[in-house]
Amino acid sequence: MTTGYITHPDFLKHEMGSHHPECPERIQAINDQLIRSGIDVFLHHLDAPLASEEQLELVHSPDHIAFVKEQAPESGYAMLDGDTIMNPFTWTAALRASGAAIAGVDAVMKGEVENVFCAIRPPGHHAEPTRSMGFCLFDNVAIAARYAMEAYGIDRVAIIDFDVHHGNGTEAAFFNDPNVLMCSFFQHPFYPYSGLDHANNMVNVPLPAATRGDVVRSIVDERWMPALRNFEPQLIIISAGFDAHREDDLGQMGLVEEDYAWITRRLKEIANEYAQGRIVSCLEGGYNLSALGRSVVAHVKALADI
Repeated sequence: MTTGYITHPDFLKHEMGSHHPECPERIQAINDQLIRSGIDVFLHHLDAPLASEEQLELVHSPDHIAFVKEQAPESGYAMLDGDTIMNPFTWTAALRASGAAIAGVDAVMKGEVENVFCAIRPPGHHAEPTRSMGFCLFDNVAIAARYAMEAYGIDRVAIIDFDVHHGNGTEAAFFNDPNVLMCSFFQHPFYPYSGLDHANNMVNVPLPAATRGDVVRSIVDERWMPALRNFEPQLIIISAGFDAHREDDLGQMGLVEEDYAWITRRLKEIANEYAQGRIVSCLEGGYNLSALGRSVVAHVKALADI
């Protein structure tokens, strides 16, 4: 079985101004590092399709979807909040970001690939059912999880979020939902200042600034792995943010590439035990271009057993 790689040129067209860290160069940095590493040729390449508005409604309210669509400018920029901005190409990019996650579910559920990485933007895990925030318009992983349940009858989806920021949108979509287990660590106190509310299906671990990989690995072993084995997921979806890297200026944690590879290998153990190897990983954060590209290569190598 192979590892899929889903992206699209439209992700390069969405931009929020020259000052903005969530920039088109992020996708190019990933593509360049995959080619430079030599693993690009081993991946099964797929184009990201457009999600339908009906698919967005699996998680988001019709009013929210209509609001975002109406805000899309014909030229220039439109601000959804202080740091979430649309240009004329953002609406299409957002549809393709969610569409990529959905296509990833289709690919693993149909056995076309064992697992898949979606190099997408805008990211999604801060987007709540009724609002966009934190660079995110729609919650790509939440939509993919709900799609897997609706289209394929999956009863248990595990969502793993290792971004430096808590995935408040994903938590809001599935809080106390018995069909979803969410495991995450995140820097705290830190944007979006959430993740501390107790829910039976949330294994959220707040961590102080400067936390290094050895602590994170202990948390994965001691908190995530027992919960995942108890849950027995039929599908794993990853919010793959790489801004907990020690070189990333948008966070203050201390992970390195090998930490991401190690986490990925541990998640593959769970996927192989319970989910027929099925993993759909979707890009979230990661803003130091060099660290982002290197970290994605480490993550994809682990997914592909290279």
